[in-house]
Amino acid sequence: MTDDPYGDELLVELYDLDNPAGEDHAYYRGLADGTRKVVDLGCGTGLLTRSLAAPGRVVIGVDPSPTMLGYARRRPGADAVTWIEGDFSAVEQTHDADLVISTGNTIMHISNQAEVFSTLAGALRPGGVISFESRNPAARAWEQWTREATYGERDTPAGHLREWLDLIEVSDGRVVFDAHNVFPDGHDAIYRNTLYFRSPESITTDLSQAGFTDIEVRSGWQQQPLTDDARLLVFRATKR
Repeated sequence: MTDDPYGDELLVELYDLDNPAGEDHAYYRGLADGTRKVVDLGCGTGLLTRSLAAPGRVVIGVDPSPTMLGYARRRPGADAVTWIEGDFSAVEQTHDADLVISTGNTIMHISNQAEVFSTLAGALRPGGVISFESRNPAARAWEQWTREATYGERDTPAGHLREWLDLIEVSDGRVVFDAHNVFPDGHDAIYRNTLYFRSPESITTDLSQAGFTDIEVRSGWQQQPLTDDARLLVFRATKR
């Protein structure tokens, strides 16, 4: 499995600091209420995944990064989760999960989302729920991913950090950018990200074809109605 872009231990240790629990975690925990089995695709450091563990509930975290999973397995409460190293194809087709989630814009890292949705449908029981978020291409967020717009400095547990984004390429919804992280010793840890921006209509079509119904698209964690200029797309659908 590839460990890019999260193979740097220093960056992984900063991940939870940069992505703390918030409204998104509260939303997904709410979906998990009353469930007996939850699958978290792209679980990363497992901050949300571990919080889903509860008596009588099976929680499975899947991620392709051995560095991220290694960190997740070392955190308090990790023993209550089953961790699987792999991409979406590692999700078992058990047809018994009540909920499948994919957070942190994980879906955007995958080019063939239609195949992902079909695989995740195979993990769910009839009536089971899938939920995930993605960025709305209509907001054109990548236009601000320049050094001038994103440069910043801060003190972190790893020392004083300088960071910024450099946009590399935009083509038919495929956006490539480099994230620079310059540590006190001058080392610039650069990780390249490729995100696939897709319209709510195209994602909805793929979900429907994968066997999902009652597809809802909102623009925030409080279930705000979708607007044309919304930056965030929050999907929720039910397996037929």
